[in-house]
Amino acid sequence: MGTETDNAAGTTTIAVVGAAGKMGRRVSDNLVTTDHRTLYCEASPAGQEYIRSLGREVTDSREAAAVADVVILAVPDRVLGPVSAELVPLLRPGTVVLTLDPAAAYAGLLHPREDVHYVCAHPCHPSVFLERTTAEEWADTFGGIAAPQDVVAAYEGGDPERQRLAEDVIRAMYAPVLDVHWVTVKQLAVLEPTLVETIACMVGALLTEALHETVHTVGVPEAAARAMLLGHTQVALANTLKGSNPFSDACLIAMDYGRESIVREDWKKVFDDGELDKVIARMLQIDGVRR
Repeated sequence: MGTETDNAAGTTTIAVVGAAGKMGRRVSDNLVTTDHRTLYCEASPAGQEYIRSLGREVTDSREAAAVADVVILAVPDRVLGPVSAELVPLLRPGTVVLTLDPAAAYAGLLHPREDVHYVCAHPCHPSVFLERTTAEEWADTFGGIAAPQDVVAAYEGGDPERQRLAEDVIRAMYAPVLDVHWVTVKQLAVLEPTLVETIACMVGALLTEALHETVHTVGVPEAAARAMLLGHTQVALANTLKGSNPFSDACLIAMDYGRESIVREDWKKVFDDGELDKVIARMLQIDGVRR
């Protein structure tokens, strides 16, 4: 399997470690359409067979790490520590190590090395307010296929050239991308998990539970309940996040009752540093963060 770099000709060599995983497949499918030289790395035999079934060559991760300009660690957060410990020592100075979630970086689990550049980039997914115009855009709820999305990325290495290289790869692997917003590792960790998983995704699950209660406990026909919930979810988000229309006085009273009945008074503590450390440690199944 050939691993000679072609950097002299201006080609960026990208290694995707975990190329057959959920996110590894997504980023690989986008990178294969670019001019970048992409090396696909996968440990599991089933994953290797999947990559070959697409007509792509499987490259040993250690060989790929030794020649890559950018190494994308598309593996679960819980194994980023040992995977980075195996591969980072093999990298050439100046290599960009790109992870897809901030938890491991925030927790201090990535293998440290001063002469490589650690970047984390997480997709925002297509906005609920995105103006979709095609069936493909409507079908792409996750992003990375047809519907444009933003990306939030963290880099604290201070090298503008490496940051530009990282952004070029980020725009390619999450395409189509509207904008890349640069923040610190901690700020990205506050966004993911606190803002979007601890709060937004939890609210989404709560809406599903509420729909179930409405249908199966109260007895409202499901079609009617689902139609009412989906339409009013759109209105609720537009009114609160965009200020499109004011809520009625009666609605405001009901909203206050809902807050009193459902939301804990101290809920904003999830934004405290200690709570962020706690949820990330729980997600990574570790005793505590190392920062």
